[in-house]
Amino acid sequence: MRISEINQASKILFEHKLNKTGLNSLNDMKPSNIVDAYRIQDQLKIHYLTLKNNFCIGKKIGCTSKAAQAQMNVNEPFYGNLFNKYSAKNINKLNSKYFFEPFVEPEISFRIKEDVDISKAPYSIYNIKDLLDGILCSIEIVDFRFQKPLADIGAINLISTNGASDYWIYNDKIFNIDDINLSDFEVSLFIDDKLQEKGNTKNVLDNPLNAVLWLINTLCKKGETMLKHQYISSGSCTKAYRLNTGTRIKADFGKLGLIEFEYI
Repeated sequence: MRISEINQASKILFEHKLNKTGLNSLNDMKPSNIVDAYRIQDQLKIHYLTLKNNFCIGKKIGCTSKAAQAQMNVNEPFYGNLFNKYSAKNINKLNSKYFFEPFVEPEISFRIKEDVDISKAPYSIYNIKDLLDGILCSIEIVDFRFQKPLADIGAINLISTNGASDYWIYNDKIFNIDDINLSDFEVSLFIDDKLQEKGNTKNVLDNPLNAVLWLINTLCKKGETMLKHQYISSGSCTKAYRLNTGTRIKADFGKLGLIEFEYI
């Protein structure tokens, strides 16, 4: 894609984000490959950063389950950006007027210990304690933006729309990574006090730490680092569930705590 097309596509997506609207297609400016999709995402990030008092607080990872990858016809995850303007700690209410067609995903998140040294990549599981200084529970609100079935949207379009990330809610209590067995840790999602699903961290590339390593090493290959105390939201432990106005959401992360709010 030409630079002018990248810029125009990102501008369209940014306007739809601000207006809380969906779209059918990017038409002639639709990315045809992953490289162009991330180029659009990078330009979209610049638009986000023009907003007053907004800055990037980390990354989200999507498509981390085998089912999601099969649905998207891909063999690896994708990522997007988290922003402070579109995030909140321990909120009680979330207003529907700020969203188009949101879905809720309970996710395990991590905090970066120190600026990641690109020169030492690739990193392995043995480097985890050097890379991360804590674990926390979170919910990502995703909005697929395009007005068509998810399988028809495709991973490339999702990447271009900031990995479909719309908002991030997190518990500010940080735990030691050793406190949790992330290869088999249950997460329960309730809607209006009714259990929707008992998810598990094993749904996230068998262990969310695998998703974290994939992200950090992928970024390092591109020459991009992650900074001290930025966050990584590692991917949903359950299926994505549609948010409907007037419902109460509760994600129970066991010893990591709860995140619950009313969607008004």
